Amino acid sequence: MSTTPGKNVKVRFAPSPTGDLHVGNIRTALFDWAYARHTGGTFLFRIEDTDTTRVTDEYIQAAIETLKWLGLNWDEGPEVGGDNGPYLQSQRLGIYAEWAQKFLDQKDAYHCYCSAEELEAVREAQRAANVAPGYNGHCRDLTTEQITSYKGEGRLPVVRMRMPDGGTTFNDLIRGDVSFDHKFVPDFVLVRGDGSPLYTLAVAVDDVLMKVTHVLRGEDLLSSTPRQIRVYQAMGLAIQDYPVFAHLPFVMGQDNAKLSKRNGEVSIAWYRDKGFLPEAICNYLALLGWSPGDDRENVTMKELTELFTVEKVHSSPARFDMKKLEAINGDKIRALTIDEFLDWSLPFLTKAGVITGTADEIALVKLALPLIQERIIMLSEVPAMLKFLFVKEFAVETDSVAKITDDASKAVLKRSIQELEPLTTWTHESIEVALRSSLIEDMGLKPRIAFGAVRIATTGSTISPPLFESMELLGKQASLARIRAGLEL
Repeated sequence: MSTTPGKNVKVRFAPSPTGDLHVGNIRTALFDWAYARHTGGTFLFRIEDTDTTRVTDEYIQAAIETLKWLGLNWDEGPEVGGDNGPYLQSQRLGIYAEWAQKFLDQKDAYHCYCSAEELEAVREAQRAANVAPGYNGHCRDLTTEQITSYKGEGRLPVVRMRMPDGGTTFNDLIRGDVSFDHKFVPDFVLVRGDGSPLYTLAVAVDDVLMKVTHVLRGEDLLSSTPRQIRVYQAMGLAIQDYPVFAHLPFVMGQDNAKLSKRNGEVSIAWYRDKGFLPEAICNYLALLGWSPGDDRENVTMKELTELFTVEKVHSSPARFDMKKLEAINGDKIRALTIDEFLDWSLPFLTKAGVITGTADEIALVKLALPLIQERIIMLSEVPAMLKFLFVKEFAVETDSVAKITDDASKAVLKRSIQELEPLTTWTHESIEVALRSSLIEDMGLKPRIAFGAVRIATTGSTISPPLFESMELLGKQASLARIRAGLEL
């Protein structure tokens, strides 16, 4: 198959969803999607669900919803269809069985009757002899008598692919020529004793039948490539028709170990719940192993499709940096229109119980959002910032009470009431003029001291949107009532 970008390019994202999709999964999906869109090719989504003990319908649906949320729309696959379905491997078992039988008929594969205990004994002997572990070929050329004897014992054979002598060399678009000596690639299992296919059989057969031209996937799968190429050979493909491989660099944690649950990797669902925007996640993950060619870090999805090429993917590992992701997310939030910001914020406010979703509440939220857009990095911060506007029974946060009960704070609150009560116009401008002239000019206080007590009394916290604008939205009656209540603490 051609390595030249063009309309014939077809890539695939083929997760085995044994849980929520993680950073590594989505980085692979993103690169596949971007390459397909850049070349005008096809992005295929396939579910590898033959491991029925770990892959559930719930996880499959979650994977589908995650790709939708991220905006990684696919051209072939679940819910979309296509000419090469079905797109769940559990619905293709008959196809794999037919190919396995064909390989047996061609003598490319054979039945292996070795028990788990016998295989472990071989591995132990190999370790003792300091020899690379692997299948020793015991069942490669069994006699009829041996086969009859094994069957008589009730042994269920696996199907093994016969690896030829020599080696495999292929060109990786990221790593250049990669070679494997078959001494270190022993005969491998295609089908288990119960008839279920293994990954190497299913993935290779599907890539061929679904006309995949380019396989972009993680570096951890590099060593499986000679096995897949062996399946292509057995299927009768010419070398020029093999899919082209590009193995993406590892994503490392801050401890320089491969990113995992142990050192901080969490699911994309976690980032969604925390209030990361999908474009921010995609923007940041795109920078893990790829660069647009300059020092900028803010890349839109449209720009990614225009700029992405496999040639710009690095071979060295990338390090995951949560602080950088947070910074990018903050930039993306600030770039939203107020209507967009409102749409993203409302689910967090309703889930937190801050609002019920009435028209009046939504109107007030829309007025308040410009006050916090520059101050937050995650949407999950919105409820805490705005809840003071909606609480039915207002109370100062416990850890802030002590900051407004000293004599100096009491004096500030008393003077604030005196200055604010006469105001006939309740705007942030009039509030600021009144408080600055009385608290700073007359009383000689520093702004942090002067306004800190008023902030806590009116919003309940030391952290809030800008004070004067917050008081304007809160209203004169509620603001004064809260300041008076602060005096009683």
